[in-house]
Amino acid sequence: MNNFKYKADSAQTILMCPPDFFNVDYVINPWMQSNCGKVNAATAQGQWENLRQKLAAAGNVVTMPSQPGLPDLVFTANAGLVYGDVFIPSRFRSSERQGEEPHFHQWFANAGYKIPDWPKDVYFEGAGDALLDRSHAMLWAGYGFRSDANAQWFLAEILQIPVQSLELVDPRFYHLDTCFCPLSDGYLMYYPRAFSHASLVAIEAMVPPEQRIIVPEADAVEFACNAVELDRHLFMNHASAGLQARLFEAGFGVTVCPLGEFLKSGGTAKCLTIKLVEAPYSGAMLASAAA
Repeated sequence: MNNFKYKADSAQTILMCPPDFFNVDYVINPWMQSNCGKVNAATAQGQWENLRQKLAAAGNVVTMPSQPGLPDLVFTANAGLVYGDVFIPSRFRSSERQGEEPHFHQWFANAGYKIPDWPKDVYFEGAGDALLDRSHAMLWAGYGFRSDANAQWFLAEILQIPVQSLELVDPRFYHLDTCFCPLSDGYLMYYPRAFSHASLVAIEAMVPPEQRIIVPEADAVEFACNAVELDRHLFMNHASAGLQARLFEAGFGVTVCPLGEFLKSGGTAKCLTIKLVEAPYSGAMLASAAA
């Protein structure tokens, strides 16, 4: 139920959608290829509820209604992008997901967000491909499989913040949030081989080596980067002992919430959530970024 109304001083709240109609009913990414009709509904419900409870113990969680015929509505990260009181709605590339747009639009309008116009012919898949940096005044924007490269210009114009685009080159990591996770205090968890050479150069120029947490492929394919951070604590589908040790060293806690049924559709913890409170950067931070 929607009991959330945006205010500038709202506490961090996460939006989720129950998996009442979740299944793999079509193929729009490599994870779905061999999983049509193979989701165990009871297991998926249990995994989703476990994640919801763990997140609710650390912050606030609200839910929106699921809808028949929209199995991927459960992935609320793809609703759009939140920045202050602005919600930029997604324009889905796949026809199978375009029916989600009015439901997300209505929910955020009812919650009190301002919703700017977005070009109908520019694909943009929300917080799946647009991640705010947690230390610097900037937005990281992924493109290559779902969102258009020129979405970055519209994002920069609407939000008035710098945008760094990153090209995705591995179809398994079709959204930025499947392989890239900005963390508090300037840390970054990412899988380098998901990016073009030029994008890796950009990442390495902006994030110091000591703050880069490189995720090995064995963790990456379990969507370790698709994590939710709340107050330096990560909620994630999987993390090897080595990755957990690196995160602990950087000052982050880890809670593993298995979400294997959702990985069959190409999503885990981050995909199943969207933060409703993303405070705008200060004027001083924006001036520094511009300089």
